[in-house]
Amino acid sequence: MSPAKAGKPNNPVQPSTGMRKPDLAVLAAVIACSFASIFIRWSDAEPLAIAFYRLLFTSLMLLPFVFMGKTGEFKALAGKDIWLMAGIGLVLSFHFSMWITSLELTSVASSVILVTAHPILVGTISHFFLKDRLSRLNFFGIMIAITGVIILTAGDFTGGPLTGSATLGNILAFVAGICAGIYILAGRTMRRTLSLVTYALPVYLFCTIFLFIQCLATGTELFPMPAKDLILFLLMALIPGMLGHTLYNWSLKHVTATVVSVSLLGEPIGSSILAVLLLGEMPTRWVLIGGPVVLAGIVMASMRLSKRKRSRPLRKGFNTRPASALK
Repeated sequence: MSPAKAGKPNNPVQPSTGMRKPDLAVLAAVIACSFASIFIRWSDAEPLAIAFYRLLFTSLMLLPFVFMGKTGEFKALAGKDIWLMAGIGLVLSFHFSMWITSLELTSVASSVILVTAHPILVGTISHFFLKDRLSRLNFFGIMIAITGVIILTAGDFTGGPLTGSATLGNILAFVAGICAGIYILAGRTMRRTLSLVTYALPVYLFCTIFLFIQCLATGTELFPMPAKDLILFLLMALIPGMLGHTLYNWSLKHVTATVVSVSLLGEPIGSSILAVLLLGEMPTRWVLIGGPVVLAGIVMASMRLSKRKRSRPLRKGFNTRPASALK
């Protein structure tokens, strides 16, 4: 028997054929975030109040994890990291305030297409600045996904030009989408060196503070709040917040920012399905046609990027440790 065989059994590692944990996390996040528009529609509170309580309750839910061995990480945060997370929290507050407000001014479909149009921004910036290189297939996958969302929401644009409050709502949704792209890109950078709780909790707390300031500046009523709305706020914090955005933040350390951004395009599909089940709203022919196109684009962009990342040769001079080792 050879020394190699005597030293340890011949048990080669078999390649995994199933979905990786980060891929499952992104999928779960898409499903969780699909509930957001449903909960928002059910609430009678003002948009800024909805945004404030959602982030407040999400922050409170994360707070216990600080005492589970993470206190040292918070103490070790550099001043520039805190300022950067404050900036991300500010951008995130604008995202929530503008997107939720847009849902009261324009249709859900129009709002969703504009708020999820940020993969173009994320993919381009990631390609040139974050070394998340896009292949031709990646690029076409993003284009196909965006085209699918346009088809999915085409019914909202067949009635003529948008005017009045609908125009303002679409503008707000578009700017909210830009904010979402900045949020994803910044999170991708910081999550390479920070754990999930150490990154997410300060960002959520800063976001809550900025939303509170916006509520004060606009005279938004925060107290008292009906029990129905408080329950909905808790559900928003638990499902789209903890399971949605927090899972996205976790996955940012293990997949590219473009994968996460493109996967967000699955939210219109999930929201449409939930609308059928919970609101009794049947999807239009545009949804039935555009839905599969969106899913095809997501698969093309996400799966190809994952393969490229696993097979890409190591480059001399770059940190070769896996992302999970960067603590």
